[in-house]
Amino acid sequence: MPHFPKPPEGSWTEHYGIDTAPVSYEDSISPEHYELEREAIFKRSWLNVGRVEQLRNDAHRYTQDIVVADVAVLVTEDADGQIAAFRTPIDGGADHAPVQVDVWEGFVFVNLDDSNAIPLRESLGRFAAGLEGFPFGEMTQVFKYRSDVGSNWKLYIDAFAEFYHAPVLHSKQYTSEESKKLQRYGFEALYYDVDGPHGMVSSWGGMAPPKDPSMVKPIERILRSGNFGPWDKPDIPGLADLPPGLNPAEHPAWGLDSYVFFPNFMLVMWEPGWFLTYHYWPTAYNRHTFEGTMYMAPPRNATDRLRQEIAAVTFKEFALQDSNTLEATQKMLETRVVSEFPLCDQEVLLRNLHASAQSIVDDYVATHQPATTSTG
Repeated sequence: MPHFPKPPEGSWTEHYGIDTAPVSYEDSISPEHYELEREAIFKRSWLNVGRVEQLRNDAHRYTQDIVVADVAVLVTEDADGQIAAFRTPIDGGADHAPVQVDVWEGFVFVNLDDSNAIPLRESLGRFAAGLEGFPFGEMTQVFKYRSDVGSNWKLYIDAFAEFYHAPVLHSKQYTSEESKKLQRYGFEALYYDVDGPHGMVSSWGGMAPPKDPSMVKPIERILRSGNFGPWDKPDIPGLADLPPGLNPAEHPAWGLDSYVFFPNFMLVMWEPGWFLTYHYWPTAYNRHTFEGTMYMAPPRNATDRLRQEIAAVTFKEFALQDSNTLEATQKMLETRVVSEFPLCDQEVLLRNLHASAQSIVDDYVATHQPATTSTG
């Protein structure tokens, strides 16, 4: 029996009209397919390249490498606060050509397709609309992580788009007794949703603060912080009345909402009052650069800072554990010993990601000459 209510169809996957057949991961191991994704997806989609706070430096500019498109993007801000973006050679050449740029809730996006006519907010869809009003700009204490991962970019999104792996893969992060309890109970999310190529999953919490302090490790009890961030919500206007898109199940045990904004940007909103972003920048069919960034309220004192530091260290450990499995997954897929994989209902966002990416590639192949055959 499910722990939480499901749609009338009894399946999130069927509810959203997504195919339930076994899934091929050829799109993650084919160099030819990767080349098509470069052209069809990354050179034609709105891509998040950071936040406006990164412009608050003496030069009022910063750069973001987009290796998959063979460019670096230079983002600038003039004296009137107008933001512009330019493509530059990835090797640091002097040529600068303007590209489309727009800002949503302080997040800076660019589109490398000069012919693009789809506005950013329309592209981001109703998930972004449901988050507007959250005090993103107040979360200026930043912790950044960056890693080169030996897997296809979609595989890491897959790993973070489902949560049922956590009680097993991350079992050492909990006390022994709590780990056993979580594994017996299993994991099931509160809610799933898709909007075109985008997806979201809403999860229960329970660790910030825990109902029973013995559920977590001693250092977490002492500092009142851990995997879910500092237990005490910061005193920031806007956190008391959350935007309507958060906690769509309206469940009292809500802990976080995780959004996949196609193609390679994830935004995770935590009930204790902070957020983090993930970026997955492809560098080859079997490699990508992962960037994880935590955003919290400025610490008021040393205790606040220590609480944030333990949350940051805990996040890093979780990410390392996830990364460790990805390179093995990539190698296994490349053997092609198994070519199709059954996915469960909690992997609905994985199905949506791969199906959406394949559809965009297929449309590109059908409309660009000379005709090319997708291998996905």
